[in-house]
Amino acid sequence: MWLVIRTKGNSPWSVSSECFLDSPKMLLWFLFFFILDLQHCVDIPSSLISNENKMASIANDFKNWINNITLLIRKVKKPYGGSFQMIPRSEWGAVPSDCSIQLRTPVPFLIIHHLPGQECEEKGTCQQRVKGLQELHIKTNGWCDVAYNFLIGDDGNVYEGVGWTTRGTHTVGYNNKSLGFAFVGSKAGRSPSAASLAAAEKLTSFAVSNGYLSPKYIQPLFVQSESCLVSPKNEVSKKECPDIISRSSWGSQETYCSKLPGPAKYVIIIHTAGSPCNVTEECKIMVQNIQSYHIDKMKFCDIGYNFLIGEDGRVYEGVGWDTEGAHTYGYNDIGLGIAFIGLFTEISPNEAALNAAQNLIQCAVDKGYLIPDYLLVGHSDVVNVVSPGQALYDKIKNWPHFKH
Repeated sequence: MWLVIRTKGNSPWSVSSECFLDSPKMLLWFLFFFILDLQHCVDIPSSLISNENKMASIANDFKNWINNITLLIRKVKKPYGGSFQMIPRSEWGAVPSDCSIQLRTPVPFLIIHHLPGQECEEKGTCQQRVKGLQELHIKTNGWCDVAYNFLIGDDGNVYEGVGWTTRGTHTVGYNNKSLGFAFVGSKAGRSPSAASLAAAEKLTSFAVSNGYLSPKYIQPLFVQSESCLVSPKNEVSKKECPDIISRSSWGSQETYCSKLPGPAKYVIIIHTAGSPCNVTEECKIMVQNIQSYHIDKMKFCDIGYNFLIGEDGRVYEGVGWDTEGAHTYGYNDIGLGIAFIGLFTEISPNEAALNAAQNLIQCAVDKGYLIPDYLLVGHSDVVNVVSPGQALYDKIKNWPHFKH
């Protein structure tokens, strides 16, 4: 920033040529001393010069104005109010971005990633890690920039990725409706540092309060590459897939719904909250009624669940393996919704139903409909509902891959 000033007279602050002020601070101090010297300026009315009290008041008011402007400049320099330290792209050495697709804010999802093993506990090393990630993502993956909106170093600093309003490339199916934050710098097998977790919390709060992230945002449970979420290898041995009652067998309506984009990452356990059934013909009628309710009353494209389980020990095909359900907002395109027919707040489903569900889940993995390191959650873990009921929840929390 520069300013051209021309003055006249014998004031010691007068200049006969152009004076360039290259910073706001220099300009402010120049103006301050210039005002203090007003009594020497030949163009100031004599009534003003003779009134020393009035001049002192003017100088004091101007000093206050200077202080206010200085605070404003400091605020501009620290847009995050000092709550966390943001390292801009220019500081960590980012190459120019080729990303051009903008996010429509506020976005409804926040995706948290963890990239362990690239240790950094101080700013210089973390900057190198972030720069290396950008190079990897551009040159190897062919992406337009580093994948994440922001990266959080184990040093507690936040490193600007593609920023608040540019779409990242961090999570297939969520890039255009989410912010992607990535923890970087922790040792393999360890959680992020306390400083980085605190920075992430403040970064999220800032995103909400400034309109980048919805106050009712959803944070899916999966954390990309976080080894601590990989389930213990107490895999269920391969078994024959359970007998599945097809849609045509229970009298389904013909419908057309969106397809799942790929193997599911979640299994979401639900209860239908109605009466249970332990006779196959009764279960078929209940599944028909649920479908009618979902289509006619809820305006879903079909029954909301991928599969339903009866206490007759049978599995009933809902929308099936490769069709998107309508069971859990935010998870329909990445999760399989398995609903036990009945209300299970006090009494859990019988062993036949529980075994059928577990065999169905293992079948999904064996056939490639569910990723091997899937996460299993209760409906109430991801939305504010009673489902799947406490009695059933107490059962599933002992199943493989359960994540609260």
